[in-house]
Amino acid sequence: MPSITPSHLYTFIALIVVSGILILSFIDYAEALRFSSEAKQLKNIMDGVASKCTELVTLALATNSTNEATIQMPTRIGDKQYWLALVNDTSEAWLEGGLGGTPLQGMDMHVHFPKAGLSTGYYISGSGAAKISSSFNEGFLEIYLTSPSESG
Repeated sequence: MPSITPSHLYTFIALIVVSGILILSFIDYAEALRFSSEAKQLKNIMDGVASKCTELVTLALATNSTNEATIQMPTRIGDKQYWLALVNDTSEAWLEGGLGGTPLQGMDMHVHFPKAGLSTGYYISGSGAAKISSSFNEGFLEIYLTSPSESG
């Protein structure tokens, strides 16, 4: 029976290790590309919702009326759920968004829009269209984001 020399064995082990490193590197790169694409799609959705919020705020201020809009939303981004939340503080209002099924505080994805007196509500994907409503009550502008199941 022929014997395998140690140098051949070491070469074979080195090839297995290098192949494993390359495969893991390609898997990580593919995952990074997928996350980048998902983040870009979430940003586009957020821009659309924020522009509709801005439109409704402007209309409410100009006409002193209550306005409502419904935006058809995708069920998922890739294979992940996503969420949107309207948030405000004393100086500004913004839309937060993230991937996952639970709204989290302090997300990096923000889209700012003109100040509303009260900006509140959230939307979690998979519940159909998002409903945005704005009203001008007693000199105070309010804007709400809800899912159809929450709106009644």
